[in-house]
Amino acid sequence: MNPILIGYGFLMLAIIFEVLGTTFLVKSEQFTRPIPTLLTAILYICSFYLLTQTLKTIPLGIAYAIWGGVGIVLTAIIGVTLFKQSIDMPAMIGIALIISGVIVINVFSTSVGH
Repeated sequence: MNPILIGYGFLMLAIIFEVLGTTFLVKSEQFTRPIPTLLTAILYICSFYLLTQTLKTIPLGIAYAIWGGVGIVLTAIIGVTLFKQSIDMPAMIGIALIISGVIVINVFSTSVGH
């Protein structure tokens, strides 16, 4: 299998684990609830491990930009849908710019062989 595809698979899993960890971070209530706190730690450790695997084939700057950008977008969606948080227009514009940046990196960057 193509190493770049494997790298992106690891990156996708790292993002999912990071977003789940952040979701449980809210549920931990400032680390006062043991189970959500433990889940937060485990999910973050898994996320960072998967991110290190990503770095075997994808440069750090590219991987981290995608990891952070997609994580921000997914976390914002979870905040709105699960926690009933609101997002104003400047926040939506900022999120749209983040999505645009991730698209530009993946479509136009020659830093990673696609």
